[in-house]
Amino acid sequence: MQCTVKWIGAAGTGEPGMSFVAETGSGHAIVMDGAPEGGGRNLGPRPMEMVLLGTGGCTAYDVVLILRKSGQAITGCEVTLTSERAPADPKVFTRIHFHFAVKGRALKPNLVERAIKLSHEKYCSASIMIGKTAEMSHDWEIIEDPAPAA
Repeated sequence: MQCTVKWIGAAGTGEPGMSFVAETGSGHAIVMDGAPEGGGRNLGPRPMEMVLLGTGGCTAYDVVLILRKSGQAITGCEVTLTSERAPADPKVFTRIHFHFAVKGRALKPNLVERAIKLSHEKYCSASIMIGKTAEMSHDWEIIEDPAPAA
């Protein structure tokens, strides 16, 4: 895996700033920026927000894949992450809570719980890595998706 992160100042205005363009090895790009009090102009997510977003994406991907492989009729998965960071540098994540809202038809609660557990303990590289500094917790809910009309 490879990526390139390039400082672009104030997003091409020629003024000083803290905007960066990140390009992934798979050919995607995203702008990141700092908070105004840190010299940024709030033109994109903060780098640490991207770390949190990536962690949420990693675990949601696992949960959907595991539930599909378990034969569950999953139609949606949303995970909300709430975090705390250390007050002093390095401001690592110290706590992250994951709330999963899993939508589908007749989902089995034990399989939803198992999928989340497997993600956090075995498959999600991001949450396992961040779990070295952060206390991780999670909860979940199942939202019944009514069967499509015939």
